[in-house]
Amino acid sequence: MAHFDTSGLQPAADRLAAEGIDVVRIGYADLIGTDRGRDVLVNHFARTVSSGVAFCRSVLGTTPRGGVVDIEGGLSDGLPDILAFPDVSTLLPVPWEPGVAHAIADLYNADGTPAEDSPRHVLRTIVEQFEELDMVPMVGPELEFYLLEQDDSHQGWKRYGEGTGNVYVAGLKGDPQNVLLDSLRQLGKYGIDVVAANHEFSSGQFEINLWHGPALDAADRAHRFKAAVKELARKLGHLATFMPKPFNDEGGSGFHLHFSMWSPDDRPLFDDPSAPDGLSEVARHAIGGILAHAPALAALSNPTINSYKRFGPDTLAPWLIDWGLDNRSAMVRIPPERGSSARLELRLGDSSANPYLATAALLAGALLGVRNKIEPPEALVGYGYDTAKADMLPTSLSEALDALEQDKEVCEVLGSRFVAAFLAYKRDEITRFNSWITDWEFQEYTYHI
Repeated sequence: MAHFDTSGLQPAADRLAAEGIDVVRIGYADLIGTDRGRDVLVNHFARTVSSGVAFCRSVLGTTPRGGVVDIEGGLSDGLPDILAFPDVSTLLPVPWEPGVAHAIADLYNADGTPAEDSPRHVLRTIVEQFEELDMVPMVGPELEFYLLEQDDSHQGWKRYGEGTGNVYVAGLKGDPQNVLLDSLRQLGKYGIDVVAANHEFSSGQFEINLWHGPALDAADRAHRFKAAVKELARKLGHLATFMPKPFNDEGGSGFHLHFSMWSPDDRPLFDDPSAPDGLSEVARHAIGGILAHAPALAALSNPTINSYKRFGPDTLAPWLIDWGLDNRSAMVRIPPERGSSARLELRLGDSSANPYLATAALLAGALLGVRNKIEPPEALVGYGYDTAKADMLPTSLSEALDALEQDKEVCEVLGSRFVAAFLAYKRDEITRFNSWITDWEFQEYTYHI
């Protein structure tokens, strides 16, 4: 049986009951970041979860269409259980569901060992590797998404608040039903530390920023954020989607991560006023590692077939493996602030990425850069879509998965069992897509051929 401290369960249940909470939703992120959960009555909470809450292990590898991918320890082994133990420190009341609190769970195998293919476990182990170097990784997530409303077309959905040129407008002009404003207020009550929201470039596209924090906490908050945005949209009959590029005629949605490292005594490790560009050796090596391993990191940061339709010239999504000083066309942007605000912004990821895995990818590259003292190439000057200036990122999910499998250093940092599960899951996605007839094919071929 997994070692789990049960001493805090009954006090937590008593506190929740006193606050009018009668249900705890115990959730965890599967491989694609969907929150899989069970509701437990508070008056049975301590008893029910003290030995773990059982889930079918294969739920980790369930596809969006309900298929079950045969990851290790799953289908071929008879669909055994996995045990979820709630992290009591993550208990938060859900403002839009009176009487409900949410707790993030850690996953264990039946023999008591951690589930190595759990995304939260993958990230935690990388954070622990930084701790061995006396470094504390800090992350600030920025996520974009589309809000859709129902229509009578065959597709069933259209962009909310359709209107051109609404980037960075506030109020009813870009948000005619105040959906973004109301969501920001609800999320502000949720304890996930959202700070600001804005209309993005495309119709119905929005961004909400979360405050930076320790990497695992930041990923926890980003995971909750994605689930919450979709729930709040559902309450209005809308659909919020983090699909990277849902429309041919509009831009894609990114998942940018601001990243810095600190010492255990709270000194910023990326800042060095005496160094070129004000960046420390640690910062340069982190940049170098991210660039050196970028093809493999793309598999986690851009994890869907659709992800690679977001890339290309003039998209504000990176296309090349490069970095630049306050240059938004680069894959790694260095914002102009220094001192305690010295950081890098990884612009590689798209909104479909599992927050735990996108953060793990970033940290894996940085960790290898610091360990191996990898120096970055010269910084990009100018517009970052000239293929003569740098190597290209993978152009398909298949290419990115191959790069991940071949990058043995990244695989070692992430853990072999996780990598095997992720590759199996995503290659199943490619196989299913390759046999599916798309509307493009029908429209392209049926009339003239």
